[in-house]
Parts: sequence; structure tokens; C-alpha cells
Amino acid sequence: MNLSIETLSKTYSNGVKALDSVNLEIKPGMFGLLGPNGAGKSSLMRTIATLQKPDSGRITFGDIDVLKNQLDLRKVLGYLPQEFGVYPNLSASDLLQYFAKLKGIKSKADRDAIINRVLEVTNLWDVRNKSVSGYSGGMKQRFGIAQLLLNDPKLIIVDEPTAGLDPAERHRFLNVLREIGTDHTVIFSTHIVDDVRELCHELAILNGGKILLRGTPKESIDQLDGKIWVRIISRDQLDEYTQKYNVISTNYNQDNTLNIRVYSDARPDESFVNAQGQLEDVYFVALKNDQRHV
Repeated sequence: MNLSIETLSKTYSNGVKALDSVNLEIKPGMFGLLGPNGAGKSSLMRTIATLQKPDSGRITFGDIDVLKNQLDLRKVLGYLPQEFGVYPNLSASDLLQYFAKLKGIKSKADRDAIINRVLEVTNLWDVRNKSVSGYSGGMKQRFGIAQLLLNDPKLIIVDEPTAGLDPAERHRFLNVLREIGTDHTVIFSTHIVDDVRELCHELAILNGGKILLRGTPKESIDQLDGKIWVRIISRDQLDEYTQKYNVISTNYNQDNTLNIRVYSDARPDESFVNAQGQLEDVYFVALKNDQRHV
């Protein structure tokens, strides 16, 4: 089922415009919502998940009018927010039994079957009898995926799930998401470009509550063909080059020089060489263009 978002807007009481006429069509599979902190990603996720009401707009999931029939959406929704709490001193198995009851799975045999399955999918079977409060950050996030899978959701929302995870935990968590993304509509909200590149078939870049770009990673990168230029400069040249050219990113070298990447339709000068576009370039160009229009 497709998730359709039409002219969705939300302004908070403090005057912050979190969502500015957002339009998106999201198909089954892994969809990446990419943007910096404060871009409006969590506001959009919470609105889709029926945790807050927008000022205007419409959301449908299949034949469900989400804003009018919130309970119908919740029956087929799995949601993992940025932070979630767990009861202390309860094992993963016991907590999942409790959550399964809350989700209306009345039969003990049915609960046991689904719990065993989600523990296997999330690679938590071996620690199922351990207290969840003692889990590492990555294990807690995988437990979050386990609990949202209990009701066999058709729509899954995960909001900044890899923030704060070490590389090994992040890798294990992304593998779990990759596995479930083949059978569900998954919205993966993050500010980490690598997460989207590794997981998502389609993406949108959000900033200031507005959609800046929508497409596949390949399509987005292809649009930069012949427009990314690189050269090495010294640190004291950075201000000069930033003022003169459209510098989108910089990286330090071991000798303390800088690699700079410039977005330009033509070669900035003879010292620059053309470079293959990357998803990071797509992200930085979109944000830079947005700043210019503010």
C-alpha cells in the first residue's frame, strides 16, 4: 500500500513552522527521509503516526484516511521513536508478552509464535531472558524493532534509529532493517547520509519543513554529473575559496590541507578536476540551494 501525504502543514504555538505544505508519495520498500536536526523530520513522523494533528493537509495509507480514522492506521502501524523507555528488570520475552497483549493478541500460543519470530528476526533470541534495561544501545533499538513487528504492521516508521550507535551496533541494526524492508512500507528518518545510501531505494531531503528533493539515490546523483569539482587547498585559503566558489563540503587531509568540493556547471578554474558525484553532494547541494533562497 502507498502512503500519500498532501499539502501537510504544522506550525507550533511558539511560531516555528515545522511542516510547510509537504507532499510525498511513498511506495512499499525502504524510503529515506534525510535532513539536518530541526528540519521537521520528527514532526512529520509524529504526524503520520497520529501522535499530533497537522494544521492542514491530508494523509492516506491505502484506503485509510489517516487523520479521520486514526485507530485504523494504528492497527497496521509500527513506530520506533528517537527515544523509548522500557520497564526495569523485565526480560525481552516478558516485555514482548506484555506488548503483544496490549496489541490485542489474545492467544498465548499466537503470542509465543510471533514473539519467537521477532526475536529471531532481530537477533535477540540468545538474550531473550536478559533484562532489556541492561541492553546496549544497539540491542535496545533492535528490541524496539521487535516490539513494533508484533502486530505484523504494513507501515513502519523509524525515527533517527542509528544516532549514538557505535559502528558495529549500527551495522547490525541496519541489517535488521534491511531484512524487514523487503516486505513492508518503511520510512527511515535520519540525518546520516550513509544510512540512506546503504538502505533506501527512494529518498526525500527535508529542511525547514519543506521537501527540497525527491527521487532515487541514483537519479539524484546522476543530476550532479559533470558539476562536482575538487581540489586541494591550504587551510588559510578556505575563506577565499568559500567566497569565490560554491563550496559544498571540505575534508581535512593528514598533512592538514583541505579537500574542497565545489558545485558548478563549469570548471571553476584550471586547478580543479571533475569528480564523481556522491549522495553527500546531493544532500549538501540541496541544503546550500535552500539557504540561498531564504
